[in-house]
Amino acid sequence: MTMTLFEQAGSLRIGVVDFVSPDEIKVLLDIEAPESVELNTGGPRPFPRVNGYLLVPVDDGFLVGQTEWITVERSPFPKRRGMQDFGLVDLPYPLRKLRLNPLGTLRTGENVEKYIFRRGADALPSVGTAVLLPTAIQLRSIVESSEKRWVKIGTSPLADDAQVCVDPNRLFGRHLAVLGNTGSGKSCSVAGLIRWSLEQARKSRKDGLLPKARFIVLDPNGEYSRAFGGDQMIKPRIFKVNPDREKGERDLKIPLWFWNSAEWCSFTQASAKTQRPLLRRALREVKSGRVDVAASTEEEKRMALRRFLSTRLICVQSDLKTDVIFTDESKFGFRLKAVFSDIDAMITEHPDNCLAEVRDAINGALSATYNRFETRGKIVEYYRAFSEVQVSKIITALQSALQTVGGIVYQERPDEDTPLYFQGADLADHLEALANQENVSQYLDFLVARIRMFLSDPRIRGIIETTDGITLDQWLIDYIGADASAGGCVSVIDLSLVPTEVVHVVTAVIARMTFEALQRYVKVNDETLPTVLVMEEAHTFIKRYKEDVENQDAATVCCQVFERIAREGRKFGLGLVLSSQRPSELSPTVLSQCNTYLLHRISNDRDQQLVHRLVPDNLKGLLRELPLLPSQTAILLGWATELPVLVKMNDLPKSQQPRSDDPEFWDVWIGSSQEGAPVSRTADWKKIARYWKEGS
Repeated sequence: MTMTLFEQAGSLRIGVVDFVSPDEIKVLLDIEAPESVELNTGGPRPFPRVNGYLLVPVDDGFLVGQTEWITVERSPFPKRRGMQDFGLVDLPYPLRKLRLNPLGTLRTGENVEKYIFRRGADALPSVGTAVLLPTAIQLRSIVESSEKRWVKIGTSPLADDAQVCVDPNRLFGRHLAVLGNTGSGKSCSVAGLIRWSLEQARKSRKDGLLPKARFIVLDPNGEYSRAFGGDQMIKPRIFKVNPDREKGERDLKIPLWFWNSAEWCSFTQASAKTQRPLLRRALREVKSGRVDVAASTEEEKRMALRRFLSTRLICVQSDLKTDVIFTDESKFGFRLKAVFSDIDAMITEHPDNCLAEVRDAINGALSATYNRFETRGKIVEYYRAFSEVQVSKIITALQSALQTVGGIVYQERPDEDTPLYFQGADLADHLEALANQENVSQYLDFLVARIRMFLSDPRIRGIIETTDGITLDQWLIDYIGADASAGGCVSVIDLSLVPTEVVHVVTAVIARMTFEALQRYVKVNDETLPTVLVMEEAHTFIKRYKEDVENQDAATVCCQVFERIAREGRKFGLGLVLSSQRPSELSPTVLSQCNTYLLHRISNDRDQQLVHRLVPDNLKGLLRELPLLPSQTAILLGWATELPVLVKMNDLPKSQQPRSDDPEFWDVWIGSSQEGAPVSRTADWKKIARYWKEGS
């Protein structure tokens, strides 16, 4: 004989509502309510249990509440339901109470055995309303509530091991933060989310081919090569310093001509007043006067010459209009001298473009105004004021030369941030020439020396100098992914051996190039190309900084790149995944833009306080469990889940786990594992020293 809904509700009753507010419901438990285990919901289940779920009937459904705390109060008088024997002494009975945080509403679906959960509540219960235990079906309906449950990531130990599934659109589309202490399982969770998503996507494809997914993992500790290396389903592209080519690894290349002016200024520590403006000018001019590494055709060389002549013509015309030729004639003269040297070097390659006439016009003006004198044993060179006739001849010659290559181009003049090929030595030489032109050598000598020193460092040169003819489009194919993911779904960029001096700049360039490439993809195709950027050890690269500092270092510039991605990435299809063990050190801007959080064990007080500030007040009770969470267990909350849920993450085989194991001190000390397998460590320091001295 089956029970009616009312009879079933009566059998599941455990108490009544004692206090109601929009964010809190207090419940008085019945004396007959279970004290440790309840058996009438489809199977034995611990009750009462902190963070467990209870139901309160409202209108046409149930209000779902999550238990925050349980307590016992001493009653001043006996409270007992049913018949009483007034002839006996009835002593005060302890009262059990608990508090619920309202989460949402559970309603009946198409049939009685199906329920639908939605966040929020249309109505709140009254005092005295019965509080019920959810059945096994109801409990699963609460946790398994999302409509697009495509990727299973684990089970919920608080909901009868119901499957916890997520929608990748929500998980990656609005940024995800994976936070927790070292050893709590963050790296395995990140690797698992990528792997489980790709595996499910492949199963869901009708043709069974590789998913058209793009994940870019920035890996400062070199952990993920093991997690994805050699996997034919994912086909990872692994980039690192000194790669193992037998394993298919590739050289990490971040060409210096990719860097924008902000990254150059932070890398070289250029001062704001004199060095930074001239560095930006030098970048602009070496890019406008050089041919791209792929510019091997006559048409490409012709365009490079056209840009160079256009730049020089615009500058000379501007100096004439602003009377620089009269007010700062010596500076103007040294600029013309640099142009003369550049054109003189180009005449051989471009003999039919009237460059000789430009050279002769400049030489005539320089010869007529040049002067020198000797003071204290030093020769001082300078130029007297130029006449309008002399400058007009130069302008006319430049215009004639431009006509031979198609005329002046204003819109195609590159700025200092355009990724056009040049060599590092050219930049240092041109910057030194500009210093001489502007007579500010004393301010730029150290800047030029720093650039030359960095460029001569073999550790850095191997990463930023390209000798294999890499082009911008080929770099985008290699690092972001080819069309239809032909080259694989995951790029693992191993930063573990990148020198400290450039690791922040390299990281910033990779992130910015990815973001700006996707920006232009949207502009060209009018649709997004979904891509996920994963940043491990995010507290190192997205660290909060002081905004009032005049000269921003490379770490600050790196953080600013990720702040921009966090604010604008969603519009261009770029999702961000952050993994950090110190959330209190992260940029507040980036952390506040994350809409989903996967929280592992967090013990530090400051980190706990920060996490508490990120979630609504009525959910903070769940976060009190953060210091107690075992490894592989986390709290999922935010946009990707209908309600906060405790998740035991799926298992990953040892071969698919990132290389982040705790050191096995005891096993090494005694020479064997707990299973009896021998454990040995050979300290061959000669081999290490040789590897070290070879630049690895």
